[in-house]
Amino acid sequence: MPRTIDYYFSLHSPWTYLGHATFLDIATRHRCEIAYRPVPLRAVFDETGGVPLPKRHPVRQHYRLMDLQRWREARKVPLVLQPKHFPFDPSLADRFLIAIVQAGGNPGRFMGEVMAGVWARNDDMTQPDAVAALAQACGFDAQALASAADSEAVARIYEGTIAAAITAGVFGAPSYVLDGEVFWGQDRLELLDDALASGRAAYRPDPHA
Repeated sequence: MPRTIDYYFSLHSPWTYLGHATFLDIATRHRCEIAYRPVPLRAVFDETGGVPLPKRHPVRQHYRLMDLQRWREARKVPLVLQPKHFPFDPSLADRFLIAIVQAGGNPGRFMGEVMAGVWARNDDMTQPDAVAALAQACGFDAQALASAADSEAVARIYEGTIAAAITAGVFGAPSYVLDGEVFWGQDRLELLDDALASGRAAYRPDPHA
């Protein structure tokens, strides 16, 4: 029986973008299923003590820009450090993604294209036509997805990811949850790969360890 990795992410996050292709490769190599869970990150920050980027000290903001350059080179992923349409509201694309999953589709490529639109092509991914065009290009019925994305059922699923993320121990994006063990950040992907390869039991918080 294949193992499942819960993939909590924000399309707004450059770190989600940088690690996306690597994560998909890891999941494929280990024959894992992926539970895609787009999460309204600001709501999770508010509940868990996270600080939005504009409110962080300039020292932290400067370090972020250096680290993005390092990981852009390491992952060999094109990335604009300060894209034209950032920050942006990812909720429309998130709901499209949920609609894809609900219809039985694989949203991995669509997700990657949305993030590349923001972080590599300077596209405005808040625009319905832009999101729909990417969905269509990825082989989906964009009109049907647009209708589903506006539905109450999809809105409930999207809202529910906030509580699900916090319950799972998630406080930032991306987070990959394997058997209850949280791997936060795309820089933990190699550790996730090792955990899958070894088949070890999931680690748990232990004050006596």
